[in-house]
Amino acid sequence: MRRYYFDHNATTPVAPEVLEAMLPYLRDVHGNASSIHSFGQEARLGVDRARRQTASLLGCAARDVVFTSGGTEADNLAIFGVLRAARGGHAITSRVEHPAVLHAFEKLEREGVAVDYLPVNADGLVAADDVRAALRPDTALISVMHANNELGTIQPVAEIGRVAREAGVRLHTDGVQSCGKIPLRVGELGVDFFSLSAHKFYGPKGVGALYVRRGVQLENVQYGGSHERGRRPGTENVPGIVGLGAAAALAEKSLAAEGARLAALRDRLETEVLRRIEHCRINGRGAPRAPNTTSIRFDRVEGEALLIALDLRGCAVSSGAACSSGAVEPSHVLIAAGLDRGQAKSTLRFSLGRDTDDQHIDALVRALEEATTHLRALSPAYAEA
Repeated sequence: MRRYYFDHNATTPVAPEVLEAMLPYLRDVHGNASSIHSFGQEARLGVDRARRQTASLLGCAARDVVFTSGGTEADNLAIFGVLRAARGGHAITSRVEHPAVLHAFEKLEREGVAVDYLPVNADGLVAADDVRAALRPDTALISVMHANNELGTIQPVAEIGRVAREAGVRLHTDGVQSCGKIPLRVGELGVDFFSLSAHKFYGPKGVGALYVRRGVQLENVQYGGSHERGRRPGTENVPGIVGLGAAAALAEKSLAAEGARLAALRDRLETEVLRRIEHCRINGRGAPRAPNTTSIRFDRVEGEALLIALDLRGCAVSSGAACSSGAVEPSHVLIAAGLDRGQAKSTLRFSLGRDTDDQHIDALVRALEEATTHLRALSPAYAEA
């Protein structure tokens, strides 16, 4: 049975070009990038090149890029770093953030930081006016994600950035699901911090980065050596960093064309599902979205059962955030966007990638039509409706 992968928001395969860039640093270039001898300097050249490649994708200076172990560490470094430097105070975030952000703020609340969790509209969007209204004299940080990992909706970060600058408040955005998928420039967004993760755009797992605007005060959350300009101690993961740089260069080269191709495939998937399967709804369709992502509700079908039925038919999809797989509770993102528990648990996420083509979409639609028909036939509630 041929298998089809529609879960690129959870992780992407490492691109062949990225693997080729990494191989010399896994096999031959084994020096510590902080060593001053020739072995170390050879490794340092790879790290420096990757920093320039990552900075080019973000539209910033290379010195403003801090390499981390992934998006979660980048989020935590920004959030804890700012609020501990501010010695507490007040923070603003949204109810649809990734757990890496929400759990960080929950921990800070236990340490005495006041946090406002802003509501979103039916498309999962935060209003800049709500951010402005939540500001306090002691507000130290605003953190609102760029593209949502479940809905794909793109938050008005540039507008929120203007609010933050007017108030003199630091702004962080989790860009893990936007970086490498949509064109962006951190300067135009007006952010002080931008988090990203390599494995979301065909790089290796276990490496990411945080953009830190120059001159911003940030307290360390880890302690050790003076790596990454003193921002993040620890021996550099040279092969991973080289892979991140190669993935960034690959994404930058094909960003516009690949985004348009994926958006067309996503739109075709949505059109065919709505045409061929009754009682479906696209979540977040009224907002700008990442081109590869759609969240579809299949009323009167249990989402987990549908996910398993699709997997048995060769199609891998997601019921929400990968980090929440196996959780009993419905998606906090969908609940925040106004769905009830039943609707949220009837929703699946489909995230397309560079290997997705028309044949993949056709196979997925057929599998969805078969699986929903079968599952609804087994449901007394559906038969009685």
